[in-house]
Amino acid sequence: MSNRNKQIIEQVNGAFAGNNLEGFLVHCADDVAWTIVGEKTATGKESIRQWMSGMIGGDAPVFNVATMIADGDLVMAHGAMTMTDENRKTVPYSYCDIYRFRGDKIVELTSFVVKTEGVAAA
Repeated sequence: MSNRNKQIIEQVNGAFAGNNLEGFLVHCADDVAWTIVGEKTATGKESIRQWMSGMIGGDAPVFNVATMIADGDLVMAHGAMTMTDENRKTVPYSYCDIYRFRGDKIVELTSFVVKTEGVAAA
């Protein structure tokens, strides 16, 4: 199952890179929980749709997956990504996403996302 789960995460990353939220959610269980550590937890597909609706529409994030490890019902993807901020500036991040599966559906996603450049003073 581990290789199948890795293939699903590759599809998920493709969906995110295409600003295709539904392409991510199709791989999720109805009771999926997504936590961005230090930010927010959204539980359920509708909650994730509402949460992400403000983020979709801008430039898609650009992913560079450095490592993907699968073991049993878990897949971890680590790498770098860039996103465009509200000022249209490209901002680099390092990320680690940990996915937990039930069958072939994602039931939990924990994301660690860290900006890799200095934070501008207000």
